[in-house]
Amino acid sequence: MTIIDGKATAAVIKQEIAQEVAQTVAAGGRPPHLVAVLVGHDGGSETYVKNKVLACEACGFKSTLIRYEDDVTEQELLDKVAELNADPEVDGMIVQLPLPRHIDEQKVVMAIDYRKDVDGFHPVNVGRLAIGLPCFISATPLGILTLLRHYQIPTSGKKCVILGRSNIVGKPMAQLMMQKQYGDATVTVCHSHSATLKEECRQADILIAAIGSPEFVTADMVKEGAVVIDVGTTRVPDATKKKGFRLCGDVKFDEVAPKCSFISPVPGGVGPMTICSLMKNTLAAGKKTYYP
Repeated sequence: MTIIDGKATAAVIKQEIAQEVAQTVAAGGRPPHLVAVLVGHDGGSETYVKNKVLACEACGFKSTLIRYEDDVTEQELLDKVAELNADPEVDGMIVQLPLPRHIDEQKVVMAIDYRKDVDGFHPVNVGRLAIGLPCFISATPLGILTLLRHYQIPTSGKKCVILGRSNIVGKPMAQLMMQKQYGDATVTVCHSHSATLKEECRQADILIAAIGSPEFVTADMVKEGAVVIDVGTTRVPDATKKKGFRLCGDVKFDEVAPKCSFISPVPGGVGPMTICSLMKNTLAAGKKTYYP
């Protein structure tokens, strides 16, 4: 059994990005510029955005953080997005989700120029992914694909079961794994209402758990030698921890790990690769790789 080290893999990739950026700057170019918009003070969002800023520094990018309080109006936020869309010095843009209830998240996502949508959430990028055209791919699925390739885990022809059907992970992950140029696998998507969920999981060569339920996947759901990728990151109260909580994945790690050929832990598995993938997308945005 091999534990997939997302932190180490991300460090290698960020170093490669930093070298490319340094060469660009040395040749007279400018570094990619990522702008993050953060509304309110959600603890998870604060941490995530902080880590994005640190990753930008590690890659040699320029980063800008724009903050708003919870009471910002929807129009004010849309006006800022329009301003960033029009700024030629801004290559990539993210508006950190979730947003306060009085703001229509989909309207904000739709307002972002798809050529700067390094989160890969805009319908243009989602649609281009679906038909196999170059685009910004949602960061978590791209990170998972990168891990599978880094560890040279075969995917072509394998049965891949994805737990979860979210727009951010489940659906784009299914698209990636089924397409010939990426996973080339036979894909089944399950969710909380799937009648034969356990039976489907037991057939999986590659099981990707993104259902958002702590320790949902148990040993009786995993076949011997399977590859298990855990996307879950739920905060579970833990009085022994300084912060009062611990991150818990969707997989019951200690029970499942002995059956696996490869397994990703939480934390330190998929999480670091999500931010690393955002850096890859931002680099591509700066180079105008997908949208000249």
